[in-house]
Amino acid sequence: MKHTYKTASPEQTIRLGEEIGKRLHGGDVIAYRGGLGVGKTTITRGISTGLGLGDEVTSPTFALVNEYRKRDCNISLIHFDMYRITSAEDLETTGFYDHMDEDAVLAVEWSENIDDELPENCIRLTINRLSEDERELILETADGDDRFEDISY
Repeated sequence: MKHTYKTASPEQTIRLGEEIGKRLHGGDVIAYRGGLGVGKTTITRGISTGLGLGDEVTSPTFALVNEYRKRDCNISLIHFDMYRITSAEDLETTGFYDHMDEDAVLAVEWSENIDDELPENCIRLTINRLSEDERELILETADGDDRFEDISY
């Protein structure tokens, strides 16, 4: 299924992310596509809030992976940056495969670099810049996955 959303500000992108986050569960993999500065970390901040983990999300560009957990929350968010990942060996060093067995949501920036390693049922989120603040977000899920049908933000 394919859903298209438009946001007019970073705050609205965060609110959309919150609504998406409320509908996610452990084992979900979100594969982001979009150029530098389109808002991948911004939407992740909202997703983290929607999962109940707070909004203290930072870009994993230099760390490659950031983990967000909360003692009183059953789920965690693992945020990957695959920009510099060019091989299966590189991917292995990020711990990507280990985290797939956890009760966690995986958010993967630059997912096109690991397309062959993504699970078949991953959620694909493409972010396009329309203007300085406006974004078009295209969310694609497996057929029959209607969790994201009636999102209002």
